[in-house]
Amino acid sequence: MNDRTGTLYICATPIGNLKDMSPRVAQTLRDVDLIAAEDTRNSIRLLNAFDIDTPMTSYHEYNRLEKGRTLIDKLKSGMDIALITDAGTPAISDPGELLVAMCHENDIPVTSLPGPAALITALTVSGLPTRRFCFEAFLPSDKKERKRILDELKAETRTIIIYEAPHHLTGTLKELREALGDRRITLCRELTKKFEEIIPTTFDKAIERYNGSEPRGEYVLVIEGMSFEEADRQQTLKYTDMSVEEHMRMYLSEGMDEKQAMKAVAADRGISKREVYQAVLDYKNA
Repeated sequence: MNDRTGTLYICATPIGNLKDMSPRVAQTLRDVDLIAAEDTRNSIRLLNAFDIDTPMTSYHEYNRLEKGRTLIDKLKSGMDIALITDAGTPAISDPGELLVAMCHENDIPVTSLPGPAALITALTVSGLPTRRFCFEAFLPSDKKERKRILDELKAETRTIIIYEAPHHLTGTLKELREALGDRRITLCRELTKKFEEIIPTTFDKAIERYNGSEPRGEYVLVIEGMSFEEADRQQTLKYTDMSVEEHMRMYLSEGMDEKQAMKAVAADRGISKREVYQAVLDYKNA
């Protein structure tokens, strides 16, 4: 009886240019017992290009629960399995996220073989700040959830990265423009491929560009975050819509004592604690 537990290998594969395949990933795909691929019809071309004949099985969004349990059983039996996605690094905006979690729940070793990732590739060529960023992948199709995400992004000060398909690009650009205002954006199209394009622009110019030409290829949108100065201004405007007394009550209802609440109100409104005290006193004496 085999008492060895297998290992799940997270294998990053090229997002376009096959020369980005690492020797380590290629060798691991040859060595494992099984490859779990998002789309076996797509991945067979990759395997053929590198003379890899390891058996494959499908693992995708629609079978991730049932197939995930099957893969866990195989790993427990001692099989080593490589996980690949259609392009790039598995488990990023990908059903592999669940399989990795299931492995941890079952004390199955997981290791990652790093390589291409479209979001990082796009960020590094965008010309926008790279130290702090957030990744939203594809915006949700559900209208309520989509609105919630867009509302959250309005005050986001980090660089924002979003994926989009060509047939939805123009509509998404217009939605983002309405939610975020006319910010800088870099459109990254067909990354690492023959017709790669990196287009630093703004929302208004991007919308104008695609009004006259049909978008083609997969896009990564890298969007400028709100400046700290603008974020502070927006926060101040938010609180000036309420009276100082209402502002104080908000913090008192959250459990702050009067001294803490006064300090918080002063910071929010950009005024002194003495001014807050006087405003509250005037309200009480009115």
